[in-house]
Amino acid sequence: MFKRSILILAASCMMYSCANQTESNPFLTEFQTPNGVPPFDKIRLEHYEPAFLQGIEEQNANIRAIVDNTEAPDFENVIVAFDNSSPILNRVSAIFFNMTDAETSDALNELSIKLAPVLSEHGDNISLNQALFNKVQAVYQKKDSLNLTTEQQRLLDKTYKDFVRSGANLSAEKQARLREINKQLSTLGITFSNNILNENNEFMLFVDKQEDLAGLPEWFRQSAAEEAKAAGQEGKWLFTLHNASRLPFLQYSANRPLREKIYKAYINRGNNNDKNDNKKIITDIVSLRLEKARLLGFDCYSNFVLDNTMAKNSATVMEFLNNLWNYALPKAKAEAAELQKLMDKEGKGEKLEAWDWWYYTEKLRKEKYDLEEDQIKPYFKLENVREGAFAVANKLYGITLTKLNNIPVYHPDVEVFEVKDADGSQLGIFYVDYFPRPGKSGGAWMSNYREQKGDIRPLVCNVASFTKPVGDTPSLLTMDEVETLFHEFGHGLHGLLTKCNYLGVSGTNVVRDFVELPSQINEHWATEPEVLKMYARHYQTGEVIPDSLIEKILKQKTFNQGFMTTELLAAAILDMNLHNLTDTKGIDVVAYEKEAMDQLGLIPEIAPRYRTTYFNHIIGGYAAGYYSYLWANVLDNDAFEAFKEHGIFDKATADLFRRNVLEKGDSEDPMTLYKNFRGAEPQLEPMLKNRGMK
Repeated sequence: MFKRSILILAASCMMYSCANQTESNPFLTEFQTPNGVPPFDKIRLEHYEPAFLQGIEEQNANIRAIVDNTEAPDFENVIVAFDNSSPILNRVSAIFFNMTDAETSDALNELSIKLAPVLSEHGDNISLNQALFNKVQAVYQKKDSLNLTTEQQRLLDKTYKDFVRSGANLSAEKQARLREINKQLSTLGITFSNNILNENNEFMLFVDKQEDLAGLPEWFRQSAAEEAKAAGQEGKWLFTLHNASRLPFLQYSANRPLREKIYKAYINRGNNNDKNDNKKIITDIVSLRLEKARLLGFDCYSNFVLDNTMAKNSATVMEFLNNLWNYALPKAKAEAAELQKLMDKEGKGEKLEAWDWWYYTEKLRKEKYDLEEDQIKPYFKLENVREGAFAVANKLYGITLTKLNNIPVYHPDVEVFEVKDADGSQLGIFYVDYFPRPGKSGGAWMSNYREQKGDIRPLVCNVASFTKPVGDTPSLLTMDEVETLFHEFGHGLHGLLTKCNYLGVSGTNVVRDFVELPSQINEHWATEPEVLKMYARHYQTGEVIPDSLIEKILKQKTFNQGFMTTELLAAAILDMNLHNLTDTKGIDVVAYEKEAMDQLGLIPEIAPRYRTTYFNHIIGGYAAGYYSYLWANVLDNDAFEAFKEHGIFDKATADLFRRNVLEKGDSEDPMTLYKNFRGAEPQLEPMLKNRGMK
């Protein structure tokens, strides 16, 4: 997943005069550190709010300078000046919003809720500043005579359209309502996400009987014992809803009632009629989004969002998703029938349920391919996998990553690397933070502490929640975690290799349904035999992964893909359905979700990957956009065909991809960039083939 700390641009009426409090505030100047890295050792909670307020004042002053400039409006004195108008806000928001995801606290959460309406108002004050918009519009109207580069033209178009999409052309009455909607949405989204984090942290399944651990591997038992000890329950075993605990439990536990308990706790997050309940919150969010879309001239929120993407509209996305559904559901049903047969062999008379899927899938994997996850995990020591991802980037693009010590970090788990190009020039600094903890949101993502612009190189981070080390045993990754590490590093490469002149178009600042291409194509190298032999070594013996295991891994690549594609599609369609609504009056989101899934024919053994009450993606930037993973999957499978045709490390192909995708950011239309790399528009066939659908 890609995350960006999005600062909603605009202006606040709040005044700032706390000079004494901020004389040592690190956010108020460029960071006085080597490479301009964040001084995490000096950043304190009390620095954030003054820095935001000072940043607002700074940007207000810069906006006034643009508006008051008596020279004729042009690209430099309006568009570039606006692109560069918020240095303090850029610094503080990049750190703050990463911390609220990666290392939050009650105090940080409270501050984020306090600041949300302030930043929303600031954003609206700029977006709805008529004098500023007049300047932008004046430049836009003469764009054809300005002799702009393609990148400059793209930035001008984005800037103008962002103002229009933010309500610059609305009447004063409609602008006032839009401000109120944006303010409400800003706090509702934070509350929604905090509720999910609370649900994750509050569920604790303690086991105190050895027999209830039946089926669980020794490494997982040790991990659970350490978790229980840390929670003050030494002598027991603790299982949680974090992926690194929940998924192995569902995969290995022979205790069916406990599998059901942890599964139901997971899929009912935000839907327990308690203080963390998200039903009303998501209902309000969907309703407010619809009202916002209508104010801006769209029939529904999805068409508002998609007007600014490769897909362009809801009809295109729904046709795409429904087409894939016709391939995925039959395969999922066939997989369910196979799992039921396996259960029938046990003679217990049990019917396959959703909490049985992972457990019997693992048994079936063993039966069909003579392969168990535990056979391959010893070869996937986290540090080796990470070095494998780095080695692939070196072979493709000539870059190197060297560990840096004594760089300030916000948690001991964080490691830092300097990234250099083949010629020795610095490309950026790369942070990794791989293990779960209570203050960290679930899942995995990439973000920036500083974005690239001209000669200013980026500071990029990858955050995840992988399997933790246990005792003397290092972190050993599952196959899914291996691919996730490669995926997030692909986003990282997009952010690190970018070569643009303006913040607004650099790096990952691309349309939502293009941003997953660099991440998803990078996953393909993870399981290529040549690459596995580069990094997959047994953590105890150093033995390179044997050909027999590689063959089994490759043979089962399409195994369980019906399930995985169907749960992903179901979530994508649910997201679209919620944002395709043209009337939300009286909606019961849980009943609506059930009705939508019933209409699709989704089988009860599979739930959408994310249900409405914990669908954090649609709060964090993927509203009417979760389809992007599948859309980009078409792109990445088609793109990897080019590497397979010429060799997976073919230098010419890698150079083409780097120059036309990774370096370009949003400096050109994404389909143009793709065709410049591939020579043609992407084809669906490679994706269907690689998912075992054809």
